[in-house]
Amino acid sequence: MANYDVIVIGAGAAGLMCAGEASKRGRRVLVLERASRIGEKIRISGGGRANFTNLLAAPENYLSANPRFCVSALARYTQLDFITLVEKHKISYHERDHGQLFCDDSAQQIIEMLRDEARGAKIQTDTGITGISSLESGFSVETDRGIYSADSLVIASGGPSIPKMGASGFGYDIARQFGLDVIPPRAGLVPLTFDPEMKARMEGLSGVSVDAMAISGKTRFSEALLFTHRGLSGPVILQISSYWKPGDIITLDLLPGTDAFVELKAFRENEPRKEVGTVLAQMLPRRLAQRLVAWTNCGGRLAETSDKSLRNLSDQINRWQIKPTGSEGMRTAEVTVGGVDTKALSSKTMEVRSVPGLYFIGETVDVTGHLGGFNFQWAWASGFACGQVV
Repeated sequence: MANYDVIVIGAGAAGLMCAGEASKRGRRVLVLERASRIGEKIRISGGGRANFTNLLAAPENYLSANPRFCVSALARYTQLDFITLVEKHKISYHERDHGQLFCDDSAQQIIEMLRDEARGAKIQTDTGITGISSLESGFSVETDRGIYSADSLVIASGGPSIPKMGASGFGYDIARQFGLDVIPPRAGLVPLTFDPEMKARMEGLSGVSVDAMAISGKTRFSEALLFTHRGLSGPVILQISSYWKPGDIITLDLLPGTDAFVELKAFRENEPRKEVGTVLAQMLPRRLAQRLVAWTNCGGRLAETSDKSLRNLSDQINRWQIKPTGSEGMRTAEVTVGGVDTKALSSKTMEVRSVPGLYFIGETVDVTGHLGGFNFQWAWASGFACGQVV
């Protein structure tokens, strides 16, 4: 049995960050990864350029049954700390909308940076975990390549989103094994889908994009919306999907900041001979404008269109209520909402209070960020916090 000070299960963003910090402290660290390559979710993120953090990262950008849990870790390792690390490795980057930061070149640069930072640790890929058990002091990890032991065990195996990348609910199984509760996981940052009737109603709109606001309860986001052949996607839908639950109604405003009724009445006064659809196509994509007119039976010239008809059309534009039947699920979800219940963990160290030496970090934990680099910042912050103490 090979012995280490720390075993980290999972060579993703959080696991590599933790391994790097622990190895810098002189700890003997072993990282075990089931896949053949490390950092796979990093590699595919941001269209291959890694949206590695967000300048606006703050606790309010995260979902959790305990919204305050993330505060300590995010404060101790901020987005500016990670940017300093990126600059230290001379990785050029740029800012996009809403504070998102991307590599100028490739996401592989972030992976190589993390590998370099964790050069003091042993990283072993293609290793399946077959069992974990407590020892009198520490833990034993059985794998298909041997048995290893360590004083500290860090679970950084992520959630089940994007299973084709090797993602699974392994971390939840380990949590339950040690008596921890798991907040039921569900797909987050994922396209939403509709029943056959609604899909037929929207046929022909696939590919149409419009800036919109999506509202679910007290939560709202304003970004691009994209019609797909299954339903709706785009950043605004991905954002609201993390808050949406089956049966919930989502309200969409296709002209945020504009009162469609007031605008259409003004057009009717100034250009009464124009068709409603022609005017609406000046405000929205033509295909969408035509469909909205058809849905509300509001065709014809503006001069011949009553206030009631314009109000009906405007409500469809500014207050379109949709009831998705589901989402595309973990298959395409960028993150998992839910996970290991934080009430069992120390917010400063990520250690399980009832099981000394056992830690959970990253996506495995019930902390989920908004779209735009926030989930990576949680990975860096939770990995750093854990790496300082294991």
